[in-house]
Amino acid sequence: MSTRIFCIGQNYVAHVQELGNELNSEPLIFMKPTACLLPVGEPIPFPHHGRELHQEAELVIQIGREGHVASAEEAPSFISGLSLGLDMTLRDVQTKLRQKGHPWELSKSFEGSAPIGEFVPFTAAFDLTDLHYTCHINGELRQQGHTALMIFPIATLIATLGQVWRLRPGDLIYTGTPAGVGPVHTGDVITVASEGIGGFSWVVGE
Repeated sequence: MSTRIFCIGQNYVAHVQELGNELNSEPLIFMKPTACLLPVGEPIPFPHHGRELHQEAELVIQIGREGHVASAEEAPSFISGLSLGLDMTLRDVQTKLRQKGHPWELSKSFEGSAPIGEFVPFTAAFDLTDLHYTCHINGELRQQGHTALMIFPIATLIATLGQVWRLRPGDLIYTGTPAGVGPVHTGDVITVASEGIGGFSWVVGE
């Protein structure tokens, strides 16, 4: 059972550039409550406190054991599973919050804002530096992610989090989204897929 949802913002250079932001010298970390999780098959609710809902496709890491992480080299031993998910974002709300220097929760932590696919066990067959995934909207390719292009690799993210928090089984890490984010509308079908992990779809509801 998931205990915490850690999210990484702005972890791909092209995505940082498309939003007009500056590169960070260390991982940008925020959190979502577990009420944000939305399993496959349930419609993504369109929140009514904003108008511009964007999809952000991400590789998701599931933590399998408890403890602090001593180094990036030790980090893979904490992984129990891999999946794909979406960090749904109200971009118009986020823009206003950023301009005021306020936290992002209103734009990212509403219920249903973290659709999550099914997890596959993490094994040595997976190369954390060479994982590719896609996001299609109504069958049209919108995003392509590759872990080799991450500003902060997966092992670095786990080590960074695991030195501040004592990680617990069930913790999830949304590892950041590549370029190609954009508005989605009621009735749109969002599909994320990766070889070896699978494909998962959600419909944007009302």
